[in-house]
Amino acid sequence: MADTEANWEEIVRRKRQIRADAIQEHSQHESKASREHAVETPFSPTSTQAESERDFTDIDHVEEITAAIQSGEVTAARLCRAYIKRLTEILFDEALNAAEELDSYFRQHGTLVGPLHGVPMTLKDQFDVRGYDSTIGYVGRAFKPAGEDAVLVAMLKKLGAVVIAKTNLPQSIMWCETENPLWGLTTHPENPDFTPGGSTGGESALLYMHGSVVGWGTDIGGSIRIPTHMMGLYGLKPSSTRLPYHGVPVSTDGQEHVPSVVGPLSRSLQSLTAVTKAVIDTSPWKLDPRCCPLPWRTDVFMEVQSRPLVIGLMEDDGVVRVHPPIARVLKAVAARLQEAGHEIIPWHPGNHHRECIDIVDAYYTADGGEDIRRDMLVGGEPYIPHVAGLVNKAPAVSVYEYWQLNKRKFAAQKRYLDKWNAAVSPKTGRTVDVLLTPVMPHSAVKHRECKWPGYTKVWNLLDYTALSLAAGAVSKELDPSMDSLSPYEARNDIDKWNWSLYNPEAMDGMKVNVQIVGRKLEEEKVLGVAAVVEKLMNT
Repeated sequence: MADTEANWEEIVRRKRQIRADAIQEHSQHESKASREHAVETPFSPTSTQAESERDFTDIDHVEEITAAIQSGEVTAARLCRAYIKRLTEILFDEALNAAEELDSYFRQHGTLVGPLHGVPMTLKDQFDVRGYDSTIGYVGRAFKPAGEDAVLVAMLKKLGAVVIAKTNLPQSIMWCETENPLWGLTTHPENPDFTPGGSTGGESALLYMHGSVVGWGTDIGGSIRIPTHMMGLYGLKPSSTRLPYHGVPVSTDGQEHVPSVVGPLSRSLQSLTAVTKAVIDTSPWKLDPRCCPLPWRTDVFMEVQSRPLVIGLMEDDGVVRVHPPIARVLKAVAARLQEAGHEIIPWHPGNHHRECIDIVDAYYTADGGEDIRRDMLVGGEPYIPHVAGLVNKAPAVSVYEYWQLNKRKFAAQKRYLDKWNAAVSPKTGRTVDVLLTPVMPHSAVKHRECKWPGYTKVWNLLDYTALSLAAGAVSKELDPSMDSLSPYEARNDIDKWNWSLYNPEAMDGMKVNVQIVGRKLEEEKVLGVAAVVEKLMNT
């Protein structure tokens, strides 16, 4: 148990020391464990399969990992040890035990336990894992281990996944940066002056460095899509009732007006699809009452890959203009789709997005910051600046005012639904299948400069499915310098701030994703369209 009278800095020291000790212990035993494993395994690799000639942490696809385990090319325990070398958390003992149990099962039965057998996975420090803390960035939640696994975690383990670590997130979760007093600041692997995004920034940085195969995060305003955009990864934000959330603590826990959702992150679109399907195939609605009883629809996933699509192209949300590299990559993707026979029609949001963002922001502060303040009082740590700004932004609203806010939300959702229904192809009369949009108005930026997640959080209010897909990068050769551009007339203060960040020299090489948006509960459709886009971009 945490000593509630202890200074918050002492709690931080103890917590970080436990992590350091666990890493050191496994580092010391690594060579011995490898030798013992080599004696135990019945498999003798050929010269083309030898461990020295293949780094299994370079495998990005879940199906390729399970195939390698089934063929005997690698064992779950050996793969787990390979990933432990690259991690900085403390679930290692349980992970290795689980991997060895999977190997024992395979030796005894000759079959895999499930479609995720032996696949190393990591979790944002928000998912309950029995015996471990879920701090969600608060010092006061340290040394308070969960009594049971979150529903999703239990399902993943049953499917054969090996959970090897939990990763960093911001204090309170509610931001697109990853920093808290307990674990510190997470930096971009390519440039420590830049952020890997947030709030699932620990996962994005780890995946980029091949520290995991699949990561699991949460998204209440872009927290999966923003970090995958900044690191050139893949991330899915499903609609709120598609995947199980039970056992995942969150700031403002209990609010359902803009529900936080869980979703996967990976270096591979195929892996993103495989794990989403695997979880849905286990009928999560039988374990989480908030999940809708909607099985995986292979027909929908395949159908959108077999015909010309109608895609709405949104280049500008009407509030903050995107930087030139974002516009260039988005237009390049749209052009490839059009060349392949898909129809691109303009999507102009008008005032819809500004209205939706205003409603979301009002919801975020509906309790006047009380939920966050209560957690902060437990540990006594200082507020990160953006958290201080959030809790002091507005006073709590009355129940009646909250009801009026709900009415505004439902009206906005209906207007957007009507807008979508009215968006039809002038050639075929078909309704728009999906939208193609930016993820952010900029690529990765320097720490504490992320301010406008409007391109992502609008879809949280609407509860639409959205996916972040790797598509390009900033290029100082291809993108114009600031000096070569015409004087910029800003629409508002945030637009002015965003434009001031543009620096293709400093941002050179930073990744740029695009966002594919479908309507509510259209996960199969969005993943299917993403497969079409990726195939075109890779040919």
